[in-house]
Amino acid sequence: MLERDDVEVEGVPVAVLRMAHGPVNAMDLELCRALADRFRELVADPARAVVVTGSDRAFSAGVDLKRCAAGGDPYVEKFIPALVDAFRAAFELPKPLVAAVNGHAIAGGCVLAACADVVLMAEGAARIGVPEIRVGVPFPRIVLEILGVAVGDRAARELVMGARTYLPERAVQLGLVHEIVPAGELGARAAAEAAALARDVPPDTFATTKGQLRRVALERTDRYADEEEPVTTLWKRHIADGWVTRYLESVTGR
Repeated sequence: MLERDDVEVEGVPVAVLRMAHGPVNAMDLELCRALADRFRELVADPARAVVVTGSDRAFSAGVDLKRCAAGGDPYVEKFIPALVDAFRAAFELPKPLVAAVNGHAIAGGCVLAACADVVLMAEGAARIGVPEIRVGVPFPRIVLEILGVAVGDRAARELVMGARTYLPERAVQLGLVHEIVPAGELGARAAAEAAALARDVPPDTFATTKGQLRRVALERTDRYADEEEPVTTLWKRHIADGWVTRYLESVTGR
């Protein structure tokens, strides 16, 4: 589900987390819990930097909507907090985090990548973006805050309300991706970038500065915690009324 490799780049230990959860690394309850646990464990881990990536043809295609539809209200009530927890654990990690986007990064997959300090994406036709409102469900507050930090408020509005996915070149223009890398070089480049961030700045200084940059976003997330209930209600409503299933059928043809 979540594999770890440890590499050393010029004397800097880097932990590489690889999602290996089905063909497209769809985010379900189990993967979200595993991500949250692993990112929190990494706070006190000897690794000085972290890379998160996917496997096969996807970084992550986002939330496992089929699982949500099948599980109904009881599943959604457990899943939303787990999803929020996974994003927060990644966003709060006080060490350098690089996302190596090896394939499609859709919805939750895009948000997970946006939690990183640096986002590298493989050359090719993979797409990245957050089409969530077309699915019929709103974002939890922390997602809006993460995107705002990643690309700024104006671009975040375009991403969220436009609900499109983008090829790598446009993703760079929007600020979602920092650099496009040949697919065969992605893993090595991501590890080198993570190691450089860790090597060039004292760990405590990096952690403090990163925390300062993200503090307001996290404070707003906590301030608007009352949004979680209406968000969950809308997820349940549009699963029950068939909107989510119709969206799935429209994009998969099944």
